[in-house]
Order: sequence, then structure tokens, then C-alpha cells
Amino acid sequence: MNNKLNGLTIRALCTDIDGTLLDSRRELSNQTIETIALIKESIPIILASSRMPAAMRHLQQQLDILQHPLICYNGGYVIRYDEKGRATVIYSAMIPIDVTANILNLASQTSVHVSLYHEDRWYAPRVDEWTNREATITKVSPVLKDGRDVLKLWDANGNGAHKIMIMGDAAEVKTLEKALRSAYKEDVHVYHSKSTYLEIAPKVISKASALRLLLDDLYRIDLSEVIAFGDNYNDIEMLEAVGWGVAVENARDEVKAVASAITLDSKLDGVAVAIQRYLL
Repeated sequence: MNNKLNGLTIRALCTDIDGTLLDSRRELSNQTIETIALIKESIPIILASSRMPAAMRHLQQQLDILQHPLICYNGGYVIRYDEKGRATVIYSAMIPIDVTANILNLASQTSVHVSLYHEDRWYAPRVDEWTNREATITKVSPVLKDGRDVLKLWDANGNGAHKIMIMGDAAEVKTLEKALRSAYKEDVHVYHSKSTYLEIAPKVISKASALRLLLDDLYRIDLSEVIAFGDNYNDIEMLEAVGWGVAVENARDEVKAVASAITLDSKLDGVAVAIQRYLL
């Protein structure tokens, strides 16, 4: 493995999943699996996503990196599994109950779907087109429970939301985005991943901050020794922070603007192509 890149020593790889690592079928291509296999014994391969752990574990299994760490919920929940499948929590940050309750109340005035996430559980209020779509994409089934009942459960256990996801009509989602950015800018990050999706995470975290924490805790690796891949707004800070940040061709312009390099579209196995170019 050639881990020298423009004078940098690359000792870890971190990549976003949706829109970056997966192909047009939202799957791992054979080329990506085979390319990761060439480097997975030499450096940690860290998946970083807004997804929950269960929605990432099947990808880890396909890549044969089950004991490599995961950055879930955009950095709000960082874990690593041992050889027996037991998770060690490296970092956890949650949206406070009162903020979550206010967001639910605000959303209740619209027709949007609101899903709540804690650790490896996804709570959906009902089965609808949004529930079915997420279940198909992530290969995870939700626990059906009204948001108010979830808050009662969390309040009794001292828990909170690792992520809130709002899905629905684009106009309603945009209105909610503006309201949340105004009312809770000190409490949460609001990621508009697509016109019909709004993802909400604790303000204190990001993929970059989570990556820094786990690298220090597990490997004593500096961010300058990392190559990272991304496509969306929540990847910008990560690509800026690492030694070599790579945007896929389908990335937003703001992401490309901060990247050290641009690789092919995710549908054309851009991450695999970049690994072959820079690390092999």
C-alpha cells in the first residue's frame, strides 16, 4: 500500500455513505468492496453517516470491517464493535428532551413525518411512504411509537434524541428549516440533505469532531493523516479538517470548493477510483 500523498502519510480513511460510497442502487459495488479489501488490513476504514448503527453494520459486513469504528448520526454516536458484536461507546451526544418536545410540537402543525433516533433504535409514528422509503434504503425496521410516548420513555430513562429526521412536502420542510434555524441555532445542527429531508443533530458535534475524538482515543492518529470522502453540507468540516479531503463529482459545489481533490461520481465508484489513485 502506498500511503504517501503529496508529502502526507495517510494512516486512516473516513467516508460518508449516501451519495458518496454507494452506487446508483444505494449499494456497495463490487469494485468498491474489492478496493477496500486491499487496504483494510493496513489502515482503519471509518464509515461516517447520519445513519443509525444498524443501517451501517450490513455495509461493514460486506466490506469485512466489522471491528472498525462507526461515526453515526453525523457524529452524535461513535461506537466500535468487538469480535462478539458487543458495542463500545466512544462518544455520545443527544438533543435535550425539551428541545425535542418543542420540535415535535412545531412539526405537529404540519403534515410532515418525524422520526426519532436513540442509540440503535428508530422510532416512527406510523407506517407511511416515508417509513417505507427509509426502511428500504437502510434495511432497518422502525419501532412504531408516537413521538410523545417516546419522549415519556426517554424522560424516565434520562435519554434523548441522537437524531431527529423530518420528511415530507418540500415547502413544509423548508418552512420548518427556517423556523428551527432561527429558534434553536444554539442547540442543534439542521442539515437539509434534500428538499424533502431535514436532519437535526446536537449542536456540539460534527463528523469532524467525532473523527478527531475517535482517532485520538483508539489510534493516536492526527487528522492530518486522514483521507476523507464526502458529498454534502455535513461533510464540509470533515473534508476541511483532514489532510486530504476528496469530494465526489456529484457533491454540492460548496463541498467541492473545500476539497483537496475531486473524484468520479459516486455512481461511477468515485471512492474506489480515488483509493486506487492515491493509496495503491
